[in-house]
Amino acid sequence: METPSRETGPRIAVVGGGIAGLATALRLRELAPAGSVITIYEQSGTLGGKLRTGTIAGSAVEFGAEAFLTRDPAGGESAAVALARRLGLDTELVHPATGQAGIALGGRLRPVPGGTLVGVPGDLTKVAALAQPAADRDRDAGRPLLGPDEDLAVGELVRRRLGDEVVDRLVDPMLGGVYAGRADTLSLATTMPALARAARTENTLTGAVRAAQAAAPRAPGQPVFATVAGGLSRLVTAAAEALVSPTGNSPGDARVQIRLGAAVRELTRTPTGWRLVIGPTRDPEAVEVEAIVLALPARPAARLLAGVDVGAGALVGRLDYASVALVTLALPAASLPDLSGFLVPATEGTLTKAATFFTTKWGHLRRPDGLALLRASVGRYGEEHLLQRDDAELTATVHRELGRLLADPALPAPVASHVQRWGGALPQYTPGHLDRVTAARNMLRTAHPTLALAGAGYDGVGLPVCVRSGETAAEEIVKALGGTTV
Repeated sequence: METPSRETGPRIAVVGGGIAGLATALRLRELAPAGSVITIYEQSGTLGGKLRTGTIAGSAVEFGAEAFLTRDPAGGESAAVALARRLGLDTELVHPATGQAGIALGGRLRPVPGGTLVGVPGDLTKVAALAQPAADRDRDAGRPLLGPDEDLAVGELVRRRLGDEVVDRLVDPMLGGVYAGRADTLSLATTMPALARAARTENTLTGAVRAAQAAAPRAPGQPVFATVAGGLSRLVTAAAEALVSPTGNSPGDARVQIRLGAAVRELTRTPTGWRLVIGPTRDPEAVEVEAIVLALPARPAARLLAGVDVGAGALVGRLDYASVALVTLALPAASLPDLSGFLVPATEGTLTKAATFFTTKWGHLRRPDGLALLRASVGRYGEEHLLQRDDAELTATVHRELGRLLADPALPAPVASHVQRWGGALPQYTPGHLDRVTAARNMLRTAHPTLALAGAGYDGVGLPVCVRSGETAAEEIVKALGGTTV
């Protein structure tokens, strides 16, 4: 059994080597008490979680997350951009060549209308070509749309105020593209926090949209998204190198270890901290640490918490996840629309729910040979059984559907393809999610202040959110150990 050494300082475990875990470890290294030993335990053989860059037809493309927001909700630099800068990759950031996306409706691709907030319009005239809002429903009743602590499903609010078409043709496909979930079950406060805040002061939904947009202004011409030239896996590699480098930013001389293939199976309290059981049942390894961050999806985190705090574990474990598959195709001489991609409403009845035209959206991916690279996202929450097809059948289905959605029955056959399956990948935040997470964290802070939670299962999806979640968890641990975050 490993035990903390008073000569080396506290040992801190970070369970999970995705971007949240890496951000946690980087911040811990900056702030942890002198001589700390920080160990990342990752059960798979690779770091990065859902950041995974691969190669198809000789081009580097993303098999996981594709890009990140450049600004935070207050209009400042996002945590992902700040991380890229700290890792020396800020000069490698690239932005989309086109940001215009489409929506597939009735065999036609129509441009996503501007001026909406995740599909919810602030000006009803701008969405008239796609959906007919029930404008008479969005009347001012003399009180805010939501109470101070109220949360509800996005679809419930939008259907009530603007009707079914706005939800089915705009909001639902946009939320489906991000979360693989449905507007009628996803929490407004979690998936659209700016709109939820505005709805607590505004009396109409269109007014709330306009207020939310005004609260987060964007300078004209400022890019919304960015990625790293060469792929987001470069962010993972740079983070890992910075963590183990002896010359890294570590005023307290903290040391970082990275252990791959190290599944944490049990977690129990000890008089001085925590005891982890790692590895297979037949050959377990016990490790003792003084603090721990669970940078894991909610379900495995809940299993570990079950032996520590039943109440917190039950709250965390209520979160469910959707599974998706990403099918990437390399098409010769394909004539694609001048769009970044398109979304598909569930009412269209296709397995494909979204597609990205890599070589149109990203100028640095365009090829001199004219080969088109595109990626389809497949699978909505509750449709996991449809993903049981083998790779060949899934690829053929996507190719056939793309031909129909693009109104191009002669869409060229792919010269290369790749199927990436992400089981249980996307959190399904039901109403009350943020309150449950807050309650669980409060329980842990009170009874177990040297244990913190980080990641998309708690704070939301997207690189900036996950990076900030990890950094916040690290700061909480440092405070619990008596250090300072200044």
